Amino acid sequence: MAFSDKERNAFILECLSQGMSLSELQDQLAQQHDIHMTYMELRMLTADLQVNWEKQDAKAQAAKTKNAPAPAQPAPGAPTNGAQEEMPGDFDDEAPMADDPPEEASDAPETPAKNAVLRSKTTVEVSKVVRPGAAMSGTVKFGSGASGEWYLDQYGRLGFNPDEGSGNPDQQDVQEFQLELQKALGY
Repeated sequence: MAFSDKERNAFILECLSQGMSLSELQDQLAQQHDIHMTYMELRMLTADLQVNWEKQDAKAQAAKTKNAPAPAQPAPGAPTNGAQEEMPGDFDDEAPMADDPPEEASDAPETPAKNAVLRSKTTVEVSKVVRPGAAMSGTVKFGSGASGEWYLDQYGRLGFNPDEGSGNPDQQDVQEFQLELQKALGY
């Protein structure tokens, strides 16, 4: 028996209100009603149906909580009553311990952490002479220190050739590059 659009939409809303994911719903439609929809088609349909996604959000939160790592357990022989063992050695009594609450916050700017890597600004240059096979090209020096030549081909694909001895850009570099390229091109 074929589903009308109205019946199909009611079935979709019912399943989603029970907390079913779109991929599970896609399977149910195919198995029970022989309705084959791509994930994107189903997603677009649910956007038109104005689905309340609270059940799916709760289900996703439950899955994240379930997969979260357990709190660290004390080492065998470590005190379990919350008391800290004193370590032998010559410690400064005035120095705050890691577990101590922070003292009053000051208006002074925060200093970077000891292990933090300071990044420079990503700079993008657009070449006046376009390299062969490219619609546009230039150079880039990333904030992480990586550098190289970028190019945009006739199909709109972006490419990057790192300089010899230079590393590859990280995710933050890529985001900064996109913003700086837009600025350089006047977008």
